[in-house]
Amino acid sequence: MDAPPDYPQPPIGGDREWVMADGASDDRKPVKGPAKGDVYVLRERCKGCGFCVEFCPTHVLEMSHDYNPKGYHYPLVSKPEACNGCDLCGMFCPDFAIYGVRRRAACKPIASAS
Repeated sequence: MDAPPDYPQPPIGGDREWVMADGASDDRKPVKGPAKGDVYVLRERCKGCGFCVEFCPTHVLEMSHDYNPKGYHYPLVSKPEACNGCDLCGMFCPDFAIYGVRRRAACKPIASAS
């Protein structure tokens, strides 16, 4: 079964360029700059499964060498500047011990129409 025409095709070769169904290219390089999200870890809930560390797309997390009150290693945020707030860590966590949130953009004041 073919993918719908608006879905991107798999990457060609080892490069990071995606080719859309209409032939246009879409460069999917990571955006550099300040962190776009924050990760919160509830250490006392963690059972040390490591799913959050394994599935983090930006490799923000690593397992701690310390133990929580239950005796498990818990995740630490090792690269907070790389977090994009996608919350995959929270979606994969079976114990709801971690979650990510996107940061809100700073609001600009609205100019008065006077």
